[in-house]
Amino acid sequence: MIIDCHGHYTTAPASHTAWRQAQQAAFEAGEQAPAYPSISDDEIRESIEGSQLRLMAERGIDLTIFSPRASAMGHHVGDEAVSARWTEVNNDLIARVVELYPQHFTGVCQLPQSPGVPIENSVGELRRCVEELGFIGCNLNPDPSGGDWTAAPLTDRSWYPLYEAMVELDVPAMVHVSAVTNRNFHATGSHYLNADTTAFMQFLQADLFQDFPGLRFVIPHGGGAVPYHWGRFRGLADMLDRPAPQESLMRNVFFDTCVYHQPGIDLLFRVIEVDNVLFGSEMVGAVRGIDPTTGHHFDDTRRYVDALGLDAVDLRKVYELNARRVYPRLDAALERAGHRAGAAGTERQEEVPA
Repeated sequence: MIIDCHGHYTTAPASHTAWRQAQQAAFEAGEQAPAYPSISDDEIRESIEGSQLRLMAERGIDLTIFSPRASAMGHHVGDEAVSARWTEVNNDLIARVVELYPQHFTGVCQLPQSPGVPIENSVGELRRCVEELGFIGCNLNPDPSGGDWTAAPLTDRSWYPLYEAMVELDVPAMVHVSAVTNRNFHATGSHYLNADTTAFMQFLQADLFQDFPGLRFVIPHGGGAVPYHWGRFRGLADMLDRPAPQESLMRNVFFDTCVYHQPGIDLLFRVIEVDNVLFGSEMVGAVRGIDPTTGHHFDDTRRYVDALGLDAVDLRKVYELNARRVYPRLDAALERAGHRAGAAGTERQEEVPA
């Protein structure tokens, strides 16, 4: 089975996106937002079947761990109430996609973050999505300000109420920023990768995983700069009198394969242990074109992983078992969808400590 750990609903129906624009305009005008539109199942099918589902079939991907469009989370827009409502309709839309295509998608939620608002205010939506909608994880924005980085580091105790809930529910978070308002940064070309790298460095500098040994984070986009400057992070750990990252972090931190060329994937796997890499493509996402040097889509990451020459055991870890281990609720979701999940439960690698 091939599980893509990183998919966003980038093709949501036009009426959904139009309502978000109306919501923002209403907030700026000091008015109440209009009612959310009625979106039919057929509209959802039309938005999915010609894009994500078609490409999954072409690329041999069985299941996508699916979440709202990251760049549209827009936690910096409006106020707490605006963010909460936008988050709710996004998560409900993901739940409808999963309901229509349970064998191909499982849900991960957006959180209703807002600058300056305590993260404990997001816990209720996390619980709703996990306990009522059957979601298996969340996306966590380390910079809800949209590029000003006004929030405390992810290792600050102010984040602990969310982490306590994540551990209780046994769900991981993908560290994922949203759009950026700072014109010095391109959203997907620098802001995303900067955030990935920043999160890892924050983890390296603190003892978060001593307080929460069962906490799990997926750092997307191949880990940002981390695998490609691994010596720098090892050296900084030594200079800062911190434990080596492979000893202190890598039972709790995982990277995906959203790296869009073969040399980058090769280096990722040469540096990072195979148990810490989950297959992901971010399809349909940030880079949608065809690589003129290969004739294939940049985000067809399965081609790069297949070309590594991993043995069957390691390949299955990357494509399936690592995702099952990092997202423990995935097994139940697969069983509900009719997938055979029992065998994998006995073949899991050593569990992350609870």
